[in-house]
Amino acid sequence: MRTFSSAISKHDYKTIIYDILALTVVAFTPALSHLTAIPIYLLDPMRIILLLSIIHTSKKNVYLLAFALPLLSFVISAHPYFVKSLLITSELMINVFLFFYLMKFYKKSFTPAILSIAISKIYYYLLKFSLIGFGLISTELISTPIILQIIVAVSISVYLWFFFRKERLN
Repeated sequence: MRTFSSAISKHDYKTIIYDILALTVVAFTPALSHLTAIPIYLLDPMRIILLLSIIHTSKKNVYLLAFALPLLSFVISAHPYFVKSLLITSELMINVFLFFYLMKFYKKSFTPAILSIAISKIYYYLLKFSLIGFGLISTELISTPIILQIIVAVSISVYLWFFFRKERLN
C-alpha cells in the first residue's frame, strides 16, 4: 500500500482529475452527439480540452493528452476512424508545440494561441487533402463549418489570454 500512495503522491491530483474528466468527455462525445442529435464534435472538444490543459495542467501532460485523446476516441467509439485519428493526433501535437514555441516570442498568449491553431489547421487540411487525393481516406475536405472553427479558435485564444493576463497581474 505504501508504494501505491507514494506513486500517487508524485502526481498532481488536479492533473489526474483533469485527465479523467478530459478522457470521459472525449469518450462520451460521440454517444452524446447521437443521443441529443446535437453534433457536439463540431465544437472541436479535443482542441478545447487540450488548450485548457495548458492552463490547468503541466506541459508534459498537454503533450500526453494531444497524443491520447484522438486515439482513445478511436478505441472507445471507432470515431474518428484510425487514419483520421492519426491525422488529428499529429495536428494537436503541432498545435501544442507551436503554442509553447511561440510563447517564447510573445508576452501575451492570444497571438501564440490563435497562430498555433491556425497553422495546425492549415497543416491538417493540407494533409487531409493529400490523404483524400491518394485515396487513403474518403470524406469531404471540410466537414466543420469554417466560421464555427474560427469562433472556437478565437474563444479559446481569448480564454488563454484572459487567464494568462490574470496570472501576470498577480
